[in-house]
Amino acid sequence: MRELFTKYKSVVRFILTFLSVYIVLSLVYKFYLDFSEDSKYYPDYITHIVAKQSEELLNVFGYESEALPHPDEPTMKLIVNNKYVARVIEGCNSVSVIILFASFIIAFAGRKRTTFIYILAGSVLIYVVNLLRIVVLSIGLFHYPWRREILHTVIFPLIIYGMVFLLWMFWVNRFSNLNQKHE
Repeated sequence: MRELFTKYKSVVRFILTFLSVYIVLSLVYKFYLDFSEDSKYYPDYITHIVAKQSEELLNVFGYESEALPHPDEPTMKLIVNNKYVARVIEGCNSVSVIILFASFIIAFAGRKRTTFIYILAGSVLIYVVNLLRIVVLSIGLFHYPWRREILHTVIFPLIIYGMVFLLWMFWVNRFSNLNQKHE
């Protein structure tokens, strides 16, 4: 058994680091969500801002849009040209994807400064692409409501998780300590 741990020490370290960071960041985020229930921003500040920024982007693209608090559930209704097309829920604000991204990068950490800058830049990129994803999804749902399922279950993972995967691969191959050990 000891030989296995010695042989796969880096794999075990990666898994433990990834899980530890992911759990800690997820708990911090859960406390934030619990704390934000009393906030003036509905349903929480980040989801509210994402919905409002999506509204503004839709307006920039020539659609008359509005993001309003949903009266019956903790979401924001996204209305495009007077048509209710989508709801922005807590899961749409990209925080959980950013937590997943950051946990992986920390588990494959490189130099501290490089790791911090990469996490910051990657998080901003994920946030911006997520906003664009919501806008594209909303426009798609406005014009092709019968494609709701494919737009949300195929396009969403393809855009967000595909980009996160590419960011991970770029990190591992370019900046992580793993890559530096093999050079």
